[in-house]
Amino acid sequence: MKRNFRYAYNALERMGVPVRPDWYGRDDAFVISAEDNSGDEIWADYYVMTDGGGYGYMDDFGVNNRINRVLNRYGLFAEWINPGCLGVYAA
Repeated sequence: MKRNFRYAYNALERMGVPVRPDWYGRDDAFVISAEDNSGDEIWADYYVMTDGGGYGYMDDFGVNNRINRVLNRYGLFAEWINPGCLGVYAA
């Protein structure tokens, strides 16, 4: 995994974000599960986009702002692959 991806992955993992390495054998990306939200903090919710809801700490696309801050720091961004999974890519 490239350095900026590895740093972001480790930072997100320490925060408790459900990250998964080695997405389809790619070493330049990883995924964030939206199906493994736990505790009081929702990390990703696809339906925030369509329901017009929100938790106050999510962006308009249903990604927790804490995730976005980490990814931005390392020149990365998250994009929905499907309602259960976010892909992380170089900006």
